[in-house]
Order: sequence, then C-alpha cells, then structure tokens
Amino acid sequence: MELFKHGKVWDFMAVRAYWIGFSLLAAGISLFAATVWPLPTYGTDFKGGTEVEVNFTKTIDAAAIRSAVHRAGFSEPDVVSVTDPANPNRFLIRVQETSNLDEHKREALQKALCYAAEDETLDPSCAGKQRASEVKFSPGGDKITARYDQEPQLSAIGTAVHTVAGVELRPGGKNPQVVSQRDHKVEIQLKSKGDQLMDGLRRELGADRVPENPLRVEWVGPKAGKQLRDAAVKSVAIAIVFIMAYVAFRFDLRFAPGGVVALVHDALVVVGVFVLFKKEITLSTIAAVLTIVGYSINDTVVVYDRIRENLGKHRGKTFAQIINLSVSETLSRTLLTSGATLLSILAFFVWGTGVIKDFALALLIGIVAGTYSSIYVAAPLTEWIDKRFFGGAASGGARRAAGAARPQGKKAAAVV
Repeated sequence: MELFKHGKVWDFMAVRAYWIGFSLLAAGISLFAATVWPLPTYGTDFKGGTEVEVNFTKTIDAAAIRSAVHRAGFSEPDVVSVTDPANPNRFLIRVQETSNLDEHKREALQKALCYAAEDETLDPSCAGKQRASEVKFSPGGDKITARYDQEPQLSAIGTAVHTVAGVELRPGGKNPQVVSQRDHKVEIQLKSKGDQLMDGLRRELGADRVPENPLRVEWVGPKAGKQLRDAAVKSVAIAIVFIMAYVAFRFDLRFAPGGVVALVHDALVVVGVFVLFKKEITLSTIAAVLTIVGYSINDTVVVYDRIRENLGKHRGKTFAQIINLSVSETLSRTLLTSGATLLSILAFFVWGTGVIKDFALALLIGIVAGTYSSIYVAAPLTEWIDKRFFGGAASGGARRAAGAARPQGKKAAAVV
C-alpha cells in the first residue's frame, strides 16, 4: 500500500537545520526538567513507601482523605484520584512509612517472646515461661517467625505480642499458627502499615464510607527503591550500548552514533514529558522506555538499510540526496506501521486507567518521537559524521568512481 505517489522525493534535508534545533531544544528542556527542576515524581517502586488503592463507597474528595490520613498518624500522604468511570470514588493513597516495626518494637517483641541471643541475658520476667529459640521479622514488619524447643503455646504467644504497645495481631482464627510441627515453628501475622492505614480511615471517615478491604496494598523499602532506580538506569544504558554495537556491526561506525543519539533523544523526550506533566516515573515507565528504544531503532535500521542500498544504486548523488530518496521511499511504510501502532496504543490511553494509561502515554510519545528521530536526528547526524570524519566517503567515493568511468574532454576524444 502506497500513501504517496511512487517516485516522489521529498526534500527532508533542506529543512534539517530547523528540526535539529527543535530536537536540541526539546532534549535540553527534558534533561533540565529531569535533573534540575521540577524533580521527577517517582512512584513507590523507586521512592519507597506504602501504597494503598481504595474504592470508597461514598463520594469524597482528595483533601478530606489527606486530612484523615494525617489524623491517623501518617506523615506526608499523597492522595491521587484514579480515573475509573465504573468506580468514581477510587483513590490511590501513598505514605512514606513502610515497616510497622522499628528497632525499639523489635526488641520489645523479642523480650515479650522470651528470646535472648547467646551474648544477652534473659529478662527475669520470663522465669517459668516458654522461651523462643529464634525470632525473625519480615522486612515489612507484618510477620514474625519464631521457633521453640518444645510444642509452642499459641494462646500464650498471642497474649505476649499484645503486651507490646503499637503492635496488633491481624484478625483471624489461626493467628498465631504452627507452620512446622517438626521444628515447632510459629508464624505470627501482624497488622501492616496498609492495615493500620485502613483502620485509621474507618475511624476518621466512618465504616460506612471506607470499604472493609482495599483494592490492593503494596510497599517498597527505601533501600530497595534505590536499588530498583539504579537498576532501571543501568538497564536503559546497557540496552543503548548493545544497540550501538549492533548498528556498528550491521552497517559501519558512521551509522552507529546517529542511531544511539536518536535513542537517547527519544528516551529524554518521554521522561521530560512525564516530569513536566508531573506524571509518576515507575517500573512501568522504564518498561515503556525500553519498548520505545526497541521500536525506534527498528525504524532507524529500516531507513539506514535503504540508505546503504541506495548508496550503491545511485552513485552520482550526494549523501543528502540519498537520504531524501531513502526516507521518501520508506515514508509510506513508516507512516502505516506507526499509525497502526498508535491506533492500538490510543485505545489503551483513552479507556485505560492507572498504570495502563501512563504506560500508553509513554508509548504514544515515544512512537511519535521515534518516527521523527529516524528522519531528523539519526540520518542528518550520519551525514555530518560522514562529511566531518570520513571526508564524505559514503557519497564522494561513489561520485569519484562514477567520474572515473566516464571519459572526459580531449582525453576522451583522443581515445576515440
């Protein structure tokens, strides 16, 4: 299918200076926004914290929820309305607190369970009571695992946990419970920060407005968030390095920098738009960026392949003319491919919610930027590198070969 008349050549390179200037401006603004002001809004994946999604049963606004979370004892809550026509009172609540147990509470629980390390003295109040030989806490502070040398007394364990201020057992008929009869291993479920947040909302807003259970609860510690953030940056960088090596191997060195700069341009534009519009940068955003990197280099390779093909077929043309011809020949294919992809992503963006909507937004921006960068970032940069560092070898050598094949002037006449 051809969208444009066959043989029509568009002079893309005639206006390349304007578009290159636009690209530099867009990339500069994106880089400034992502590193200086305003700082990126990281999601729980990267920042750490507890995230609870609640579908309230009655109409409520974000300000009222934020105030209730404050009164429940949580600091710096972030409340975001989730667009969902089926559930108009759906909100995402994020707090900085992640673990229910600080160091003081851990020590108090160990003392209550009559546990003492080899270099510690057992508390005198534990005389005659069952002693724990091992006590472990989950990273989120919502689970305790204890071992005993003999059959554990579950009722006594539950009573001991209740004596620690600020610690509550999660409701349930089997809590605590024995998870290993052979090892006398007991699991104790505690209320997590998410559970305490829901309790606080019911207390402040009323049980008739707050549902019994949230839609979802997630938490990530600050250390894990930093590790995920570093891993995300490394994954994008490694992908770009390997793509540069692939382009250099498939074509030659003068093509590789243009492809890589185009990829960096596309990733910067996506991140810049997310920062400027105060969208959260999460693992889903990074997944979208990696998808865009793959999509963009595929489009660039198609253009590069046609350029290389036309360099051998049209030996009398300049590199700029070869680029115009190659891009014109692949333009129908590019628009059809990008258009079909955009239509499918647009459906997710219009009707999607939450993470899906942000993921679709990143892909929409990236597809447009990737299609544009193949024409006005990768190709012009390749032409400049060929002219600056290779002496115009890509087209000049072809022209010299064509010139040598044609007899010229008096010398040609003498030959005749």
